Amino acid sequence: MCAYTISSIQQVGVGTSNFRQSWEWYIRMFGFDVKILEDDTVAERMLPYTGGKAQKRHACIAVNLQGGGGLEIWQYSERTPVPYGSAIAVGDTGIFAAKVKCRDVAGFHRELSSKYDRCSPVSQDPAGTPCFYVTDPFGNTFQIIERKDIFIEDHKLCGGIAGALVGVRDMERSVTFYREIMGYDKIIYDDTGTFGDWSVMPASGERYRRVLLGKSGMPDGAFSGLLGTNVIELVQPLERTPAKIYEGRFWGDPGFIQICYDVTGMDELKAFCTSKGHPFTVDSCPDGERFDMGEASGRFTYIEDPDGTLIEFVETQKVPVIGKLGLYIDMNRRDRHRQLPKFLFRMMGLVSRQK
Repeated sequence: MCAYTISSIQQVGVGTSNFRQSWEWYIRMFGFDVKILEDDTVAERMLPYTGGKAQKRHACIAVNLQGGGGLEIWQYSERTPVPYGSAIAVGDTGIFAAKVKCRDVAGFHRELSSKYDRCSPVSQDPAGTPCFYVTDPFGNTFQIIERKDIFIEDHKLCGGIAGALVGVRDMERSVTFYREIMGYDKIIYDDTGTFGDWSVMPASGERYRRVLLGKSGMPDGAFSGLLGTNVIELVQPLERTPAKIYEGRFWGDPGFIQICYDVTGMDELKAFCTSKGHPFTVDSCPDGERFDMGEASGRFTYIEDPDGTLIEFVETQKVPVIGKLGLYIDMNRRDRHRQLPKFLFRMMGLVSRQK
């Protein structure tokens, strides 16, 4: 058995210029209405990506209980966020879209289109899976992709994060990284050409190579029931050199800032990443201490993919269930490979929705 585990996508980070407005939109449109944590302090450990200076910020992680990863919504509190200079084009390096799972794409398209006007038509990805795209009011694009699995029935058509679309410059190098480091050992499709499902996105008419990667096994870990399975889609433009989405900007500026994975065995993972030439660029607890973020705590680290896209790993130590009553899950006192029961997440939902 491997000494470490990279489980599912815990969350995708999204930087914003208006924390409350963004979160309210994601609740109303996508159902990310259960808060896992909220923190309004100083980001002291991210100096390589924040101009060498600790920055105050307001952040939360919210999930949709029907299953999938969450969103980490993030805003600088004392620094004016710097937006991307123009519309992000297909294949620009970094995370140019996040995947949201949906049990009924056609039905959700009707529902969303009735209250919001920036939705593409329903189409199919290269595997024939129904999907459509929606760009939020802040310039972030989401692919709504059909998947039938449900963690907790909450009577919504959509669930949480099921993956991301990542722009790359060298497909072979990037596939090697995501296979060897991240464990995506399954190629679901590998197609080259022009693609109709991107019709409303900038530069969609150009030629691309797109590779969808998945994992052959089921995810492992305490949160794997909620987080579920996920995919990564790598996209390489073939007619231009892609721009780097975060060139000249800080981590936390508007856009998708990182993909975060739930892990166990962080020390062993650190040694493995270093051996593969991708050492941790950030380690919140290099000497084994505990890092607190609001009512939760754990250890987080970062590496970069070959194009500098940020990958975060989190080994959770404490999770609040009812923080005001001092009810927490101490991950250091339980088997990290055993899934947490659904009733704990139902309790989190009840508490969060009452606030």
